[in-house]
Amino acid sequence: MEYNFNEIEKKWQQYWIDNKTYKVTIDPDKPKFYVLDMFPYPSGAGLHVGHPLGYIASDIYSRYKRLNGFNVLHPMGYDAYGLPAEQYAIQTGQHPAVTTENNIARYREQMDKIGFSYDWSREVKTCDADYYQWTQWAFIKMFEHYYDDDAKKAMPIAMLIEHFEKNGTDGMNAAQTEKLNFSAHEWKGKTEKEQQEILLNYRLAYLADTMVNWCPALGTVLANDEVKDGFSERGGHPVEQKRMRQWLLRVSAYAERLLNGLETIDWSDSLKEIQRYWIGRSEGAEMVFPVKDSEVEMKIFTTRADTVFGVTFMVLAPESELVQQVTRPNHQKEVADYLEQTKKRTERERQAEVKKVTGVFTGAYAINPLSKVEIPIWISDYVLAGYGTGAIMAVPAHDSRDFAFARTFNLPIPQVVVPKGEEPADTSAWSDSIDSKEGTMINSGFLDGLSVPEAIEKTKKHVAEKGIGQVKVNFRLRDAIFSRQRYWGEPFPVFYKEGMPYMLKADELPLQLPEVDKYLPTEKGEPPLARAKGWQTQEGYPLEVNTMPGFAGSSAYYLRYMDPQNKQELVSSEANQYWQDVDLYIGGTEHATGHLVYSRFWNKVLFDLGKVCKDEPFKKLVNQGMIQGRSNFVYRVKGSNQFVSLNLKDQYETMEIHVDVNMVHNDQLDIEAFRAWNPEYKDAEFILEDGKYFCGWAVEKMSKSMFNVVNPDTIVEQYGADTLRLYEMFLGPLEQSKPWDTNGIDGVHKFLRKVWRLFINKEGHLSISDEKASPEELKVLHRTIKKTADDVERFSFNTAVSSFMICVNDLNDLKCNKREILEPLLVLLAPFAPHVTEELWQRLGNTQSICDAQWPVFNAEHLVESSILYPVSFNGKMRFKLELPAGLSKAEIEKAALQNEQSLKWIEGQQVKKVIVVPGKIINIVVG
Repeated sequence: MEYNFNEIEKKWQQYWIDNKTYKVTIDPDKPKFYVLDMFPYPSGAGLHVGHPLGYIASDIYSRYKRLNGFNVLHPMGYDAYGLPAEQYAIQTGQHPAVTTENNIARYREQMDKIGFSYDWSREVKTCDADYYQWTQWAFIKMFEHYYDDDAKKAMPIAMLIEHFEKNGTDGMNAAQTEKLNFSAHEWKGKTEKEQQEILLNYRLAYLADTMVNWCPALGTVLANDEVKDGFSERGGHPVEQKRMRQWLLRVSAYAERLLNGLETIDWSDSLKEIQRYWIGRSEGAEMVFPVKDSEVEMKIFTTRADTVFGVTFMVLAPESELVQQVTRPNHQKEVADYLEQTKKRTERERQAEVKKVTGVFTGAYAINPLSKVEIPIWISDYVLAGYGTGAIMAVPAHDSRDFAFARTFNLPIPQVVVPKGEEPADTSAWSDSIDSKEGTMINSGFLDGLSVPEAIEKTKKHVAEKGIGQVKVNFRLRDAIFSRQRYWGEPFPVFYKEGMPYMLKADELPLQLPEVDKYLPTEKGEPPLARAKGWQTQEGYPLEVNTMPGFAGSSAYYLRYMDPQNKQELVSSEANQYWQDVDLYIGGTEHATGHLVYSRFWNKVLFDLGKVCKDEPFKKLVNQGMIQGRSNFVYRVKGSNQFVSLNLKDQYETMEIHVDVNMVHNDQLDIEAFRAWNPEYKDAEFILEDGKYFCGWAVEKMSKSMFNVVNPDTIVEQYGADTLRLYEMFLGPLEQSKPWDTNGIDGVHKFLRKVWRLFINKEGHLSISDEKASPEELKVLHRTIKKTADDVERFSFNTAVSSFMICVNDLNDLKCNKREILEPLLVLLAPFAPHVTEELWQRLGNTQSICDAQWPVFNAEHLVESSILYPVSFNGKMRFKLELPAGLSKAEIEKAALQNEQSLKWIEGQQVKKVIVVPGKIINIVVG
């Protein structure tokens, strides 16, 4: 009986469902292990073969840990809210819930075919009210807390109110949007509305005016990763910068903890470095530059306070409130035109496009507080409003972007400006040499002979003493904009009274998404929820019409998996104390900043509130690489409907055309399938090589437009799920990107057939012996046990597959059919190929699933060599090989070599001058 993968895989997939094989519960008698995939957004296109790469890797590791005695939590769900579903609803009128459910059903069907060990009883969908109730609950908790910089944790807003009532802002050290000062008497004299406005300045979830990526055509704010080159990724619509009142999360309050937490987790150095850059901690000085002929003061933050003497111009971010205050009347038009122009570039683009220098002069001047020199004030979008103060002192001698700006606008680039009133008697002593990295700044009047670090510290101290600034730590990390003007998202549990936000009560949750007549903004430009009838509280207060962004539902989903049926809380104390955190998280590098920063922030807030037991959510994180498409091409002879095979194309003038890879096998085109693919090619003629049409190929991004998308269903139908699983791992290291190439899949499928034939004879019967295994067979097995465990622990799945192939070939050569060898071999292979191993495990007489077997114990004694084959050389040339017992001393090896018959032939008539023996490796006899 041949290996019938179709029957076998359907049989065992149904068995796993019927027997709830992968259902997991809390088991105090077993150590826990939590394996998590970054859950997918279910698109209408379904999965292509690149998507399951990380899922297969996590599944192998989950099964491996289970076989090693761990209680493994391995869940799956769906990030179900998003702009694509909403846009499809706008185009077709179909409710996004319908298309989302259809897409989820398609994903589930595909994943089940691949044989993943997910506990589907824990499935979550972010669009389910039972799920987003807890997102709403978490938002309320953030609204009800502030960050205490002394306690270094979130504290109830009620404690802040109590402090204000007793002391006002005196003695209060809290994260805040802007510095406020008032007395207890002043606080008590404010109206409720005024007090609520003040509290927004401190809440972890707060309303504020902020710059956003606004897409008029889509009628919504977009995240940075939804914008490319000034246009929306979805639909290609223009995006502009716009100031809007938005909900934000005070992520910046946790910047220091987010940075320090990286030292406690097992992530790659490159990923940690990306996070460190995103958080962007810098120590420096905040200095005040007065604006000439004005009451306005410009605050700047610099990490190089020592370069203040080299400032030649100031730059404001276009969004800075100071722009309107400092711009002189005769420069108003140029400034207004420039501000309009900068609206079309996102902050991410402005940071990335270092060579695109733009700017405009305000007509105003600032006064250098140390040198007293007048400095022109410019506006440029390379300065960001959210980092530092939104204003910089430009030192073109020491900053590449300042230098590029100065060159573009013909501004001076001196090395040093002499400070008035502090210059030495001989001004020639001022040096024009400052090495910004490691050299010495020679500045006779103030910083003479100091190294750069010493000069920085002295200047910072001087600035503080003069009262023109203060030493400060700054972070690049921004507060997260948390509202979208969309329909398809989590509703905010917020209502408004006198224009101020208030939270719904916990027993009023979930606030469910209402029905609307259209999924478009209203005629007044309000978000789609404003169309909902009766969208208000029972008391008649209007509810929030914005919805939460996509990352709202994905920021704490890993916690809900621990206790998904709990109706009383996000996760019970019992479940959280048992599962604690994610031991292994696998996902793409595209989430290196946004999702991972926000999830870590969310977890830390819940930790502060005592709702979770771990400060960091993801203990170890692995980024899988991308599977790229292997595109195929046909070559059309220009001006004709003829197609010439690859190796003949140079004889003709041709054009290269992408062709669907599913009609190409081993680079040979299925001509009839090609003719049926497009009516244009129905009567196509082909110039062949030896009766075949060979296609060209290239490695490109897997994309429908390049016809190189491979559907995993096709592979499963042709070769089986176990072949797909093994092949995706065999393609190369997990973390690296690699091309999909169906040319190698036959070899993996043949390997599984070889495995089958080790157990099943030609008549289709089990052919297994209970004889004791030979030392050679035990050696092959235990070498594979050791190699597989080492490789899986290192996520080196491709080399593990190679070791299986070597093992099966060696066992075939030994004609091994011993149960003592083959049964543990099945357990080793089970995480990679669960279907065929379940089938053979059952045929061996086992009544339990192979999932509940025990990982074979490695015995190093079986790898100890009983004999060693020595290459014997004479004067450095190898002449023959000599097998000797292992463990002989040098003297015994030398004696055996010299007495061997073949040695005597090579020594004959010559004197043995020296014998070099390296035990276990070589014997070299020097004669002459």
